Amino acid sequence: MTIDTTPKILVVDDDPSIRTLVHRFLNQKYQVDSAEDGETALELFEEFKPMLVVLDWNLPDTTGYHLCQEMQRRTNVFVVMLSSRTDEADRLKVLSAGADDYICKPFGLAELAIRIEVVLRRMRPVNPSRIVFDQFAIDSARREATLNDQIIKLTTLEFKILYFLASHSGQSWSRQQLIEKIWGVELQQHRRRESC
Repeated sequence: MTIDTTPKILVVDDDPSIRTLVHRFLNQKYQVDSAEDGETALELFEEFKPMLVVLDWNLPDTTGYHLCQEMQRRTNVFVVMLSSRTDEADRLKVLSAGADDYICKPFGLAELAIRIEVVLRRMRPVNPSRIVFDQFAIDSARREATLNDQIIKLTTLEFKILYFLASHSGQSWSRQQLIEKIWGVELQQHRRRESC
């Protein structure tokens, strides 16, 4: 018996043309499922258990912002938000809610593919996917931490920091280095804009 380790991606967009196009494009490399609204997305989220969600900001029954928060309460799933909104405040709001990237519409499929690769690469395990310290374990594949086999509730950022530090034990990191390693380029760009 072989287990398919291809990353799972859930595409959530109420525009059928965008949803279908993105689904077919990503399906060439990943396991993909899709939903047109928030209710269906949450049902699929529980069944499909994606590693990453491509999530539209505007949905008929909710917003991508609220859906992102709800998904983050359930797991440490990666979220790439899509939106026609270009306001910096919107981008920062979504990123602070747990999203890992923000792409403005219209966008190219090649750009989406690269951004997804970059997000997935952030947590690529260098050490074994399960790191164990006595009764404390961190599982990067499941993206969860447990103590005495009980799941510890962590936000996306808390899990990223915890896993990064655990997988680089014995090394010290400055705050700026952690930001660069864990949050990536987006926050660096924002800080540079603020300083201008």
